[in-house]
Amino acid sequence: MSLYGMMRTGVSGMAAQSTRLATVADNIANSGTNGYKRASVEFSSLVIPNAGTNYVSGGVATTIRYAISQAGNTQYTTSGTDLSIKGNGFFVVENSNGQPFLTRAGSFVPDNEGRLVNAAGFYLLGYSYENGIPSPVANGYAGLEPVRITNNELQATPTTLANYSANLPYTADVVAVAGLPSTNDPNAEFTAKRSLVVYDNVGQEVLLDIFFTRTGTADPAAIPPTNDTWEMSVFYQPNAAATTSFPYSQPALQTVSLEFDGYGKLIGPASVNIDLSGLNGEMIEMDLSGMTQLAAEFTQGDVGRNGNGPASVDGVVIGTDGVLYAQYANGSTAPLYRLPIATVQSPDQLQVLPGNVFAVGLESGNVQIGFPGSGGLGDIISGSVENSNVDIAEELTNMIESQRNYTANSKVFQTGSDLMDVLVNLKR
Repeated sequence: MSLYGMMRTGVSGMAAQSTRLATVADNIANSGTNGYKRASVEFSSLVIPNAGTNYVSGGVATTIRYAISQAGNTQYTTSGTDLSIKGNGFFVVENSNGQPFLTRAGSFVPDNEGRLVNAAGFYLLGYSYENGIPSPVANGYAGLEPVRITNNELQATPTTLANYSANLPYTADVVAVAGLPSTNDPNAEFTAKRSLVVYDNVGQEVLLDIFFTRTGTADPAAIPPTNDTWEMSVFYQPNAAATTSFPYSQPALQTVSLEFDGYGKLIGPASVNIDLSGLNGEMIEMDLSGMTQLAAEFTQGDVGRNGNGPASVDGVVIGTDGVLYAQYANGSTAPLYRLPIATVQSPDQLQVLPGNVFAVGLESGNVQIGFPGSGGLGDIISGSVENSNVDIAEELTNMIESQRNYTANSKVFQTGSDLMDVLVNLKR
């Protein structure tokens, strides 16, 4: 039995080294594959219980390990949809059957339907902003959908927020109540006028005329003391008279009184609402906190608003927090999706499947999903991909070592075979 055991052990050693050489071959072949995680072989001895004076040889067992938690080098590209993760976690993708998987292979490009797909044919999943600001489902894939970007789709966003700041001149004359713009009198007077473009529900421009008129000066001796006051009136410009502005065919959309203290700082109100529902628009909240009244000319400061007219998607921008913005041809942006990052308790115990994807198993622990940069999860880096974590020099060393060990085990088997021939030939 010892000779048979010797030959069996030699075969076991050759099989083990063959397995190791197979992993080396796979690693070298995929050294240029984005997101590939190198395989390795761990050996353990098989010992058969021995009794008496005869030794019964055992063999060697192999266990395949994958260095999934070891990140590869980051390579930067010129494509904004190439993604890598700096830190822990995986992208969530699905196959054509809708089955979810995890991956670090982030070389995504749009397919013919606008879905972001990587080189292995897996579609990137994210949470849509269509129903409001998304939140992650911590313990499952519910709510995720394929990220879809359609370049020929027009989109318009109504204005809901705006901000306006300016310096109102401290030395401006006070206008009588009967001549204020809010009266819409043909002879109305004002201190300054500016126009602001906003957008209605279908992306049509709405031009607003904004008038600032001084209505009163502070009287420190009064009981109680008074403050400097200004009137702000907002009209729809197309309603203006042909040559003189006033009278507008419709009353002001909003009129508010602004108060300033003795240092020129705005007391209030800090914001004002402008209702555009009668013009097929939304309620606009305009921030006025930047208004001042100082001894200088009327000077317009920071002015802005959200919303945009009809425009097609010109590209996408993806932030480190995973928010995917559509960049429109008119320069505006809008959030479309937020990309999550998934993790498990033991990443190296994930099931490795073709296409550089991983499936959750009993040994890996359950999937947990969150947003990039939170809870120990990594950041998403746009315009980059993660290379394979294979070290070619190390693989070549392993190959030479396995080749030598395989040859040595074959010599053991050959020696055993020769001794068996001697034993068989004894009867001759």
